[in-house]
Amino acid sequence: MYQIQANPSGTRKIDVTEEHLQTLKKYQLLRDLVDSNGIITDDVVDKLRFNVRALLESSAEDKALLRLCLDVVYHPNMKAFALHQLVLCYVNWLPTAASEENEL
Repeated sequence: MYQIQANPSGTRKIDVTEEHLQTLKKYQLLRDLVDSNGIITDDVVDKLRFNVRALLESSAEDKALLRLCLDVVYHPNMKAFALHQLVLCYVNWLPTAASEENEL
């Protein structure tokens, strides 16, 4: 389990599990999410929420996607800062996931 900071002072945190990260990878939810300027704003958070909502409408059967929504994407503390921390967590986690896939 990973914890990401939800605000700059570090008083709020969001728990992110391995399953959440796998779901992000499976649906490529962070791919092409950020504009070319590379700045994550609240508009980017809304874009992620719209993308996830569309996926949920088309595949309501996926419990992992639903858990990702409830636990992370629609978390009350998910703002631009928290999304930036989630992206950093995901980028740091990717090599670990890739090495585990290669071992199988």
